[in-house]
Amino acid sequence: MKRYGQIIGLKPEQLEIYKEYHRDVWPEVLATIKKCKIQNYSIFLKDDILYAYFEYTGTDYAADMAIMAADPKTQEWWKIMDPMQEPVSTAKPGEWWSVMEEVFHTD
Repeated sequence: MKRYGQIIGLKPEQLEIYKEYHRDVWPEVLATIKKCKIQNYSIFLKDDILYAYFEYTGTDYAADMAIMAADPKTQEWWKIMDPMQEPVSTAKPGEWWSVMEEVFHTD
C-alpha cells in the first residue's frame, strides 16, 4: 500500500457547490475509485486549498489511473469539478492536483 497526498486550489466562489457535490458523491464515481484500488480517500479544505489523502493498494498506479480517467461517469464528474479548481502556484507544468511528499507517518 502506498499513501498519496495531493493539493489543488479551490475557487472561493465555488466553495459551497463543491461541498454540496461532495456530500453526495455519485455511486458510480465511488465504485470506480474502489475498482482502481484506492481506499481511505479524504479531501480536506483550508484557505481555498484542497488537500487529498488516499491509499493505493494496487501494483500499477498508472494503469489504474488510466482506467479511472477512461470511465464515462468519472469524466462527467471531473467536467463539473475541474472548473471549480485551479492548480497551485507551485504546480509543475501540466500538473493538476500537485503531489505532496510524505515526510512523516506513524501507525
